[in-house]
Amino acid sequence: IKVQDGPLTSRLQHIKRGDALLVGAKPVGTLVKDNLRPGRTLYMLSTGTGLAPFMSLIRDPDVYDRFEKVVLTHTCREVSELAYHDYISKEMPAHEYFGDAVREQLIYYPSVTREPFRNQGRITDLIDSGKLFTDIGLPEFTPEHDRIMICGSPEMLADLQKRAEDRGFTEGNSSRPGEYVIEKAFVDR
Repeated sequence: IKVQDGPLTSRLQHIKRGDALLVGAKPVGTLVKDNLRPGRTLYMLSTGTGLAPFMSLIRDPDVYDRFEKVVLTHTCREVSELAYHDYISKEMPAHEYFGDAVREQLIYYPSVTREPFRNQGRITDLIDSGKLFTDIGLPEFTPEHDRIMICGSPEMLADLQKRAEDRGFTEGNSSRPGEYVIEKAFVDR
């Protein structure tokens, strides 16, 4: 997915074969599961390229040990931008090592905003209307039982952060785990 003038895409699009990328073994930043208190359901809410950090989390067996259900939402403008749809819905459930956990615990909820699709609309609207929860068969999230990770456009981050806090969720960090975390890599720039 290429986001016009997006803070991440603007940099990644210039990477060439042979360029060096630094990859660390230890997750850092604000969007890490250790910044969350224990809970029943983990909601990973993403738009566009915000799906990227969740791709590693949905392949992490520890995530399935820590939560009864893992809900991954990915909202894009068009169906063609749901880049990992087939991988998440077809290949992951068949995976030799974590396929059982994926089949039993992962709920993948793709949605689009600009063309007809089975799940249509902004994730904020799908949450506000209750449609997300009806569609996935879970109650609306609460800070007592559920945890939220948010990654996407700055506007979406702000909107979902407000909704989480309005529902009583507190933001977590490395010194004080909370009920939700938000990717801040591009929010403050």
